[in-house]
Amino acid sequence: MSAGPLTPERTMIRDLAREFAMNEVLPVANRLDPEKGDIPRELIEKMGELGFFGILIPEEYGGLGLGAFEYCLVAEELSRAWMSVASIIARGNSFYTSIPGTGEARRRKIELMAKGRYLGAVALSEPGVGSDLSGVTCRARRESDTWVVTGNKYWCTFADGADYISVLCRVDDPDAPEGAKAPTIAISVEKPRGELPEGCSGAPIPKIGYFGWRTWELRFEGTRAPVRVPGGTVADEIAAAQGAAFALELARAHTAARSIGLARGALEDAMAYARERVQFGQPISDFQATRFKIATMATEIEAARQLMYHCCQQIDAGRPVRLETSMVKLFAAEMAERVTSEALQIFGGAGYTTLHAVERYWRDARLTKIFEGTSEIQQRIIADQLLGKPTIRGSN
Repeated sequence: MSAGPLTPERTMIRDLAREFAMNEVLPVANRLDPEKGDIPRELIEKMGELGFFGILIPEEYGGLGLGAFEYCLVAEELSRAWMSVASIIARGNSFYTSIPGTGEARRRKIELMAKGRYLGAVALSEPGVGSDLSGVTCRARRESDTWVVTGNKYWCTFADGADYISVLCRVDDPDAPEGAKAPTIAISVEKPRGELPEGCSGAPIPKIGYFGWRTWELRFEGTRAPVRVPGGTVADEIAAAQGAAFALELARAHTAARSIGLARGALEDAMAYARERVQFGQPISDFQATRFKIATMATEIEAARQLMYHCCQQIDAGRPVRLETSMVKLFAAEMAERVTSEALQIFGGAGYTTLHAVERYWRDARLTKIFEGTSEIQQRIIADQLLGKPTIRGSN
């Protein structure tokens, strides 16, 4: 199928990612995912050599200086093999804005990030806080030129493997006006790779999928991190951290790309299996029920992809895309669950084993409806954009 936005340069990037995904990532995923093994460091290093962690990082810092379109092209291809590998590239790329430090030392870290040698994690959610981040209770107290972080966090993927964790906190500001709600700030806490930060304890969450790395519940107990603006005020710190705010539009487009990759993997595997599986004296690919399933699956995947391409073009052009990215995240995630489930149905009993990758695509697709804003949150955003906020308080 042709797609206008796919320039020769983008096609080359896509094909490079596709070859790497199928030849390097897929065999590793098929071996390690059933045993819940971690993404090998050598695979991360190869991705760094190909520039996958620096797609969005400016060329002046050693990155490729490309846009959301190329980022999502690569993410789709990697997710077709293993969604966790498509996800780990987000621990580089736009994360460079949250890297702690100043001057030449910070520049060096960004250059390392572009090569996949310095990566981040993010701790936003809490045990009682999910989609509504305004309810964050983890606290940050300023002591001279140090932040002191105290509180619980949940769903922090790669907390152990990252070189730093960006922690969303509510600021204890003694100078804030009485009665004013304390502002939030993302504080970057550096740590040794393979460990949790000093003053932080935690345990991996027992997930049903998204294997390849661990997702953590964390408790910060007076964990310390340097301020961004030594000698500055809390207001200066908040202003300096604005550049490190996580771009939800980009994250939602990235999730759409991952959803499309999962669905495509399931479709391609189902087509191959349908041609090989013989029942009643003929391949099941000859049966109209199977053929119509595959026709619908392919159509839905392509519809999601074209909407994703449109969103990426708008992001790269600097246009407002809150509505469109919520739409593509909603549509692609819901589509991925349907398509992977239909693919598993084509496999029949064989699909309900760990002998085929289709069950991995199915498990991981289910997660895309939850993270980066649930499907219900996306519906709320879309409705609010189209209709305005509800007129009766509490309707949401």
